[in-house]
Parts: sequence; structure tokens; C-alpha cells
Amino acid sequence: MANHSSSTHSKFLQHHFVDAEQQFDSAKMGMWVFLVTEILFFGGLFAAYIVYRLWYPELFTLASEELNTLWGGVNTVVLIGSSLTVAMAIKSAQLNQKKNIAINLGITLALAAVFMVIKYFEWTHKFHLGIFPGEFYAFEGIDHPKANVFFSLYYLMTGLHGIHVVIGIGLMIWLLLRSMKGHFDSEYYTPVEITGLYWHLVDIIWIFLFPLFYLID
Repeated sequence: MANHSSSTHSKFLQHHFVDAEQQFDSAKMGMWVFLVTEILFFGGLFAAYIVYRLWYPELFTLASEELNTLWGGVNTVVLIGSSLTVAMAIKSAQLNQKKNIAINLGITLALAAVFMVIKYFEWTHKFHLGIFPGEFYAFEGIDHPKANVFFSLYYLMTGLHGIHVVIGIGLMIWLLLRSMKGHFDSEYYTPVEITGLYWHLVDIIWIFLFPLFYLID
């Protein structure tokens, strides 16, 4: 655990905490509670996916061929890389390397943007083909009466994941601006570590989504 004991009088210490270490532990516990609720939320969606896949196994295999495995794989590498750079930002803070905190956060932000750009082109291409969710589905390339089920789940789960990425981008911008002002160092980097936990969850969720939708065989 990080050493925050010497920052008892830090300007970032909230008045209702005894010291910086208590503030750090409270923030970390709060984030873990939040992450558990997120896991339960996505767990329900994964359960729905499993049920529908058991009902329509041929459809899921057929429909997954309409997804671009290459770009899905690129996005997987991009997110794993962003998790690495966020971890490096935390490590830089622990080592009091202020410049490297901003650099690693900036790279994380850029990788997150790349992920969303690729996802944008994936979605727009499908819309162009008439692959919409639910009753708006108009694609005739899949010979199955329930073809819209797969893509409704695809848009729902990857869309919710995308919203989490956008939230993460906002948090990264906030952290980057604060790091450029010199707010983070070895004595205080709680926001960087807490946001890092959130970003790792975003990464892990995608690691499950990618094989479920793109690599069905």
C-alpha cells in the first residue's frame, strides 16, 4: 500500500478524515464496492447472452461472422495497452516522477480514443448494411428469423461498455489536467489509483466481450 502517512497536512486531505492514509483506504474501498456492483450488472447481461446462445447456437455462430475479428482484436490490444499505461502512471506517481504521470495518462487517453474511433467505424458500417437492433433490423444476409437477437445483445453490451470507456476518457482528461498542475506525487495519487481500478475493469469486461461476440466457433 502506498505511503501516505507523511501527507497528513496535505492540501488534498479532506477535513473528515484523520489522515491521508485513511482517506486513501476509504476511497479505495468505495471504488471496490462500486466495481462489485458493475460486475453484478454486467454479470446479468452475460447470463442473458448465455441463455440466448443456448437457445440459438447456430444463429450466434452465423451472426458472429458479420463482426470484424481483426478490428475487434486490435481494440483488445489497444485496451490492454491502455491498462498497462495506467499502471505505469500509478507507478510513476509512487516514484514521484511527475512528468511521467502526465505522459502515461496522455497515452492512456489516446488509446481510449483509438478504441472508440474503431468502434464508431464498426457500428456505422453495420448500420450501413441495415444491421440495427431489435425491430429495426433490416439486414437480409443472415438466413435466420431471430437474427436481430444476436445484434441486439451486441449493441446493448458493447454500447454499455462504450459508455464506460467514454466516462473513463472524461476521468483521464481530469487526471491529466491535474497532473499537469503538479497535483500528484508520491504522497498523494489517490485519484490516479482509483481511476486505474475503474479502467482495469473496463479492460476486463472487453476481454470477455471480444471472444463471446467475435470468436464464436
